[in-house]
Amino acid sequence: MTGENKKKKFINALPYCTGVLISFLIALYIRTIPKAGVFLSNGFVRFGGNDPWYHLRNVESILHNFPNMLWFDAHTQYPNGTHQIFAPLFDMVLAAIIWILGFGNPSQDLIYKVCAYYPTFLAALVVIPTYFAAKWVFDRRVGLLAAFLIALAPGQFLSRSMIGFNDHHIAETLLTTIIAVFMIMALKIAHEHPITFEDLKNRNFDTLRTVLPYFILAGVSLAAYSLAWYGAIFFSFILGIYITVQHIVDHMHNRSTDYLAFGGIITFAIALLMVLMIPNLSSKGLLIKGLSAGIIAFPIFTLISIELNKRKLKKYYYPVSIAALSILVIVLAKIFSPSIYSLIAGLASYFVRTGGGVTIAEASPLLSIGGQFSLQPIWYNFGALGYISFIALGILIYKAFTQKNTPENTFLIIWTLMIIWAMIQQNRFAYYYSVNAAILSAWVGIKVLDLAGWQKLMDSIKSKTFNAKSIKVAHILSAAFIILILIYPSYSLAMQQSQGTGGPNGYWIETTQWLKYNTPDSGLDYYESYEKPAAGESYQYPENTYGVMSWWDYGHWIEVIGHRIPNANPFQQGIGGRTHTLEEENRPGASTFFTAPSEEAATEVLEVIHPDPEKAGARYVVSDVEMATGKFYAMTAWTLDSEGYYIPVQTDVGYQNVPGPRYYESMEARLHIFDGNGLKQYRLVHESPAGNTQEPGYKNVYNALFGGNIAETDTGYVKVFEYVEGATITGTAAEGETVTISTTIMTSQMRTFTYTQSTVSNGTYSFTVPYSTEGAIPGETQFDAGPTGPYTISYGSMTEDIRVSEVDVLNGNVIEA
Repeated sequence: MTGENKKKKFINALPYCTGVLISFLIALYIRTIPKAGVFLSNGFVRFGGNDPWYHLRNVESILHNFPNMLWFDAHTQYPNGTHQIFAPLFDMVLAAIIWILGFGNPSQDLIYKVCAYYPTFLAALVVIPTYFAAKWVFDRRVGLLAAFLIALAPGQFLSRSMIGFNDHHIAETLLTTIIAVFMIMALKIAHEHPITFEDLKNRNFDTLRTVLPYFILAGVSLAAYSLAWYGAIFFSFILGIYITVQHIVDHMHNRSTDYLAFGGIITFAIALLMVLMIPNLSSKGLLIKGLSAGIIAFPIFTLISIELNKRKLKKYYYPVSIAALSILVIVLAKIFSPSIYSLIAGLASYFVRTGGGVTIAEASPLLSIGGQFSLQPIWYNFGALGYISFIALGILIYKAFTQKNTPENTFLIIWTLMIIWAMIQQNRFAYYYSVNAAILSAWVGIKVLDLAGWQKLMDSIKSKTFNAKSIKVAHILSAAFIILILIYPSYSLAMQQSQGTGGPNGYWIETTQWLKYNTPDSGLDYYESYEKPAAGESYQYPENTYGVMSWWDYGHWIEVIGHRIPNANPFQQGIGGRTHTLEEENRPGASTFFTAPSEEAATEVLEVIHPDPEKAGARYVVSDVEMATGKFYAMTAWTLDSEGYYIPVQTDVGYQNVPGPRYYESMEARLHIFDGNGLKQYRLVHESPAGNTQEPGYKNVYNALFGGNIAETDTGYVKVFEYVEGATITGTAAEGETVTISTTIMTSQMRTFTYTQSTVSNGTYSFTVPYSTEGAIPGETQFDAGPTGPYTISYGSMTEDIRVSEVDVLNGNVIEA
């Protein structure tokens, strides 16, 4: 290429490079709008959601033990701990960046800031492979518009890459788009310059040298994706489906399939080798089986094609042979290799959730809101691009059957269809589809401009023959289509949705920090690199270690902010309950604890959780008002026993479901709605400030329908209770006499309520009480909620004051009245 041609090529490329750069900066800007709500004035950083907190946990651990990954975490899911749930690449790369920026000793402030901005840069980087994918399938005009559209994309693609939402999801989108780019380029070259095994046999490597780098890069990208998300078998499956379909298409059109076998083997083999190099991967077996299956299957598909062509058999024999071979493999796997059969069955059912699993927000079906069919999520996630991309996909599929098609077009179709299939079943995959929607909608947009004559108009501008009279109505309407239909809805949605990042509210931050500084040390070094227990053995915790029971949503906050050990966490560990039928054992865990119908049943859950019968599975219980209201249904769903907690009641506006007796008997209601009043071994030790919530309504129902007499007000948004042995107070009274013990409790919010128990004497009486009247002692819970004075025992005309020490409560001492 001459210097003049290079200069011309550079000038032609400059507007597109500038456009991609502008798109990158726009994507970055939108995602950093709510930074004031992320970087709080006290130096604390509010990361969004749940999993970003565990990524922070991993990054901090790596930096304290650089460069070692936290392969086993004893600081969650007490008393079991857990193997590393996240694939390592996302956190290792982030930790390495921070370590370098901090010259080997980064400050906590630097860790927070880099972690907060990391997802915004990854999202902005998606602009680049989106441009090249669209450019290489269509042209660079489509690429430029696609880059601009993905920069503005709303919905989950935006929410999962906002500042502070430091999760691996956006890395999944980036890496799969990069895989697609290299596959598209490899397919494009291989289609134009076919690779055959005959050429390789004759040592003719000219074409191979051209295409090989792209297949290698696709393999490296697939490996990176596999090391960034343990569910990466998903995109390997998409590649496998595409290569299978392309085999059939090429065979039916009498084209060689050699390049597919060669490219598939290279791509999957490189990914497999890189995965094998990393130790301790929890799902390595699944990845190895999936990638190995492709390496074996692709050349077999090509050999079948070659053999059928040699025998000059009818073309339709090929898809029939592939289908028959697939069925045979499934049958043989079921008979001789259960592990391989489980892999196949797992891929088929991966996206299907039942029971409590359907209450996981990101795993619920896309087109469902509150269990009802709705198209609203399409608009929320993609704006007009959702509908336009579906139209574009239909057109491409029609053209594939009626016109000459290319492998890269087929790849785009299969890639898109498979993402739609996954997205409809689990809405989380909407952040994958944003790329496909941008590419397909950009193609439609450029087609509209071409039909309106914009290319001719642009040529006249370049040749300096432009005349204002050349602008037609079609030009204006097509430009309006691009701006008002493709761009503006996405921009408007993105600006609405970029105002916050979620994550723990102030009540939860305050409460978890209270846990950190006012409860006994957990007995574990938070930054320790824990020894993974041998197979079949449990982690050996120190004697004074304890768990914190809460709903699984909050486990990471308790661990990472509070530096305490949750029983349940957002990995859906420690939830308990049932999976398929009511006949199953109701496994102990958070769901069974909070839905327990009595204090005794709840305590039994704690005792069963811990393998040592002398120890309880948790010392503290943390509840928030959402658990007592909106999230309570999710707890019952995990047990598969949700009947009777809510009952229909006739109101002025018709029948409405309201909390029923079974709800008010649950442990969650006893704790949060009734403040633990009357419980023997659970005491309120802290509450956050109150919020404006549904709590008064739940109390109103209790008073109106069930004869209650509780204050219909909001109380602490988050409450911390402690499970204690309880002091036993005994005394004598006339047989048949009703004996009552009570005391006034004051919380840190200066709120008071009466704690009371009653019993009927049989000549003697006994109460087990959880509160100390003498205050906290060093080394134990530094509670800021407790009695304002002694307990008062009353019966008949008799009253007596009793004081109870903290030692009495903790040791279960007996006090005689």
